[in-house]
Amino acid sequence: MTIKKSLRELCPAQIPLQLRRPLPQAEGRGARVHILALGDVGATLLLGLKVLGAGTIGTIGIYDINPNVLERYEREMNQMGWSFEEAEAEDGNTVPLPEVVILKEEELFDCDLFLFCASKAIPAIGVKGDVRMMQLEANRKIVEHFASMAGAADYKGIFGVVSDPVDPLCKAALLASGLEPGQIRGFGLGVMNRRAVYYARKDERLTSYPTEGRAFGPHGGDLVIANSIENYDDELSRHLTRLTVEANLEVRELGFKPYLAPAISSGTMSVLRALRGQWHYSSVYLGEPVHQAEDGTRTAEGAFLGVKNRIDGIKLEYEDLMLPLPLYERIKHAYDNLCGII
Repeated sequence: MTIKKSLRELCPAQIPLQLRRPLPQAEGRGARVHILALGDVGATLLLGLKVLGAGTIGTIGIYDINPNVLERYEREMNQMGWSFEEAEAEDGNTVPLPEVVILKEEELFDCDLFLFCASKAIPAIGVKGDVRMMQLEANRKIVEHFASMAGAADYKGIFGVVSDPVDPLCKAALLASGLEPGQIRGFGLGVMNRRAVYYARKDERLTSYPTEGRAFGPHGGDLVIANSIENYDDELSRHLTRLTVEANLEVRELGFKPYLAPAISSGTMSVLRALRGQWHYSSVYLGEPVHQAEDGTRTAEGAFLGVKNRIDGIKLEYEDLMLPLPLYERIKHAYDNLCGII
């Protein structure tokens, strides 16, 4: 008999995950999305949400330490739109694009979804190794600062992390903020799934992945790609995983920073599906309740792990498949490593 295990077995004491208020779509209104930092990733994410967010997003607030960057993107984004104003009223398929507004720092958490795109230490072209983890310490301090601001503001929306390394930064935000675990999610796994699809379509041995496969784990070296859930092949899956993990290095070797696909696949596409209550890839907290000591320090036995999930009302549901043991062990290894980072 084939032994199978579920994701829930990673943490038997898993706490239920939920939001503090329903998604805006459930209330019949467009979401207020705020983006912190308009570097390569933040600006590309902004463009994607502006162009594709009609009907889902009402306004997009932007904040950056450079006022000229803010002025530029407010102008350029709000000069985008359909050819004729009257088409917006006459054509049922033509919905006005979201308005982009400049924020003051104290307005950052007056929203439904906050997206952390700040990054202090982006490795230069030519740097070897897992460039994502190289950014942890510098970006951790920044995310902790803004997460503590969210906690102080009694923020009730979603705190989304886009900057690398996504999953450890989510946990840092959880411990620094006092927010509910269900309020925090990392948008990093979407591009790993799309990179796996890209390579699978180039190899006839891997054609099952786009329809039968899954992605799990962090946006980084411990990523787990499964060629198929029902017909899992460990060797093929590890091969596809290697191709996926190293995809960003291939772009770097061409002399470019690989930020376009992450900003759109992990960012825009995943964010929009999350706001619509649809299945998507993002990192969610799998662990026990956060413990706060008398001195105020917080600890958590768990980690943020990328999985297929959705928001149903205020509850978070993740796809809890029965997994072949070799696949489960790969995911457990990734989860255990994430638990040990912070």
